[in-house]
Amino acid sequence: MKPDSAAIRKRYDRIAPYFEGMEAVMEGLFFKNWRKKLWAKVEGHHILEVGVGTGKNFDYYPKDARITAIDFSEQMLKQAAQKRDRKNIAVELELMDIQSLYFADNSFDTVICSFVFCSVPSAVKGLKELYRVCKPGGQVLLLEHVLSSNPVLAAAMNLLNPVVVRLVGANINRNTVKNVKACAFTSVRVDERSSDIIKLIEARK
Repeated sequence: MKPDSAAIRKRYDRIAPYFEGMEAVMEGLFFKNWRKKLWAKVEGHHILEVGVGTGKNFDYYPKDARITAIDFSEQMLKQAAQKRDRKNIAVELELMDIQSLYFADNSFDTVICSFVFCSVPSAVKGLKELYRVCKPGGQVLLLEHVLSSNPVLAAAMNLLNPVVVRLVGANINRNTVKNVKACAFTSVRVDERSSDIIKLIEARK
């Protein structure tokens, strides 16, 4: 049985105070540079960050943009609020589930998220919501770790996935590029700098 949003939310609530410490090594070695590449692609003035977590992307926010950031974990959002206030970041934080966004259709120039769809119970439903709230001609930018194309590594990832999901609620074997292409975007492009298991995906509405 797939864990639902409530179960995953509880796991993120539990690890929220320790989340940045848990990922500090990977963040410094890999994720930080990927975040810079991701946010360098942002266009427009009105931006939605989905799955803000503890606010790891705050340092890369474009100046003079109007940014709204959401998360479905109250405790992760609490950590983000503390960092926002400490760093004096201009962002409106909202408690919200990606699978059921409260925003009107065609609201944002860019919708962006990093390492989020590994934790969304219904990835396609979440992607359809991002498409809905993005303006026509706007873009959805995703930075995601995905299932390897190497059969041996993919088999190992599939084997380990239930353990990882039970511990932190994140799947390590998602086919996110395929899921994005299944939506109604006019174009989907994977950045050429992407690796086998980390993909920077650009989708245009």
